[in-house]
Amino acid sequence: MSRILVTGGAGFIGSHLAEELICNGHEVTVLDDLSGGFVDNVPAGARFVQGSILDVDLINRLFAEHEFEYVYHLAAYAAEGLSHFIKRFNYNNNLIGSVNLINAAVNHETRCFVFTSSIAVYGASPELPMTEQTPPHPEDSYGIAKLAVEQELAICKEMFDLNFIIFRPHNVYGEKQNIGDKYRNVVGIFMNQILQGKPMTVFGDGNQTRAFSYIGDITPVMARAIETPDAYNQIFNIGADQPYSVNELAEAVASAMGVEANIVHLPARNEVINAYSSHEKVYRIFGETPRTSLQDGLARMAKWVKQHGARQSKKFDEIEVAKNFPLAWLT
Repeated sequence: MSRILVTGGAGFIGSHLAEELICNGHEVTVLDDLSGGFVDNVPAGARFVQGSILDVDLINRLFAEHEFEYVYHLAAYAAEGLSHFIKRFNYNNNLIGSVNLINAAVNHETRCFVFTSSIAVYGASPELPMTEQTPPHPEDSYGIAKLAVEQELAICKEMFDLNFIIFRPHNVYGEKQNIGDKYRNVVGIFMNQILQGKPMTVFGDGNQTRAFSYIGDITPVMARAIETPDAYNQIFNIGADQPYSVNELAEAVASAMGVEANIVHLPARNEVINAYSSHEKVYRIFGETPRTSLQDGLARMAKWVKQHGARQSKKFDEIEVAKNFPLAWLT
């Protein structure tokens, strides 16, 4: 049994990961400010602490009390498109908060720091699928913050011998996702709109391509990473292999929800058009991993969503830059 801190463990990916770690026999402490997560998501058996990764005193106290051997850092505000308009909020939460945790990990001699990054670090790459060797050129403030944390971990390994593992997941969906967040998680947005009898809204022509990754294929690999020596000080793309257009996704979501697809196209916003990655490296290090089809994953999520019902979308009240803000997000 190892002592592990999971930040963002009341959120979507974090709660699934915390549950995996507990099932693997570890002692888990969840730190979450509940800005995007829910107490009900925290798995039984985890110690829950409500607080922010911006609270340095709290972080230092938790590390001193529990002597965490490993850190899984998932706490972030992961809205790529919105990050253009909330730069200060983005960098405080996604960069400065991460640095607070890295400092504590170094000072308390944590064995390994596992960081959930994003394929947003690649930007609009001409190389598809993107590999871990693809040069990163993030095109939004969220991707820039994620890349900065990756670089910080690299120099902390050189300077302080802090081991790290970086995962770059993409377009993850599944049970426990916050479907009430209208700025991120397109599968959840579509399902929430259907539950409310609204059309599914698509920015632009809907020909943007992504590979949509089921949560049950992601967290088991992440959970056993700390017990995989060859994974240390490495970066891994992780997620689904097969890309789909957003239009195709909308049709598949409607089918999973048992309704006819009703799609409304909105003016295009500034976003990467095609983004999906190769996972040969993660297969090489971790062996065969679960690969749930889009249809099966959506069916599982749809069942959960119908049981829990629609959630009201909330307006983000801390917009810092209003210029070019998508009109659809104002209504």
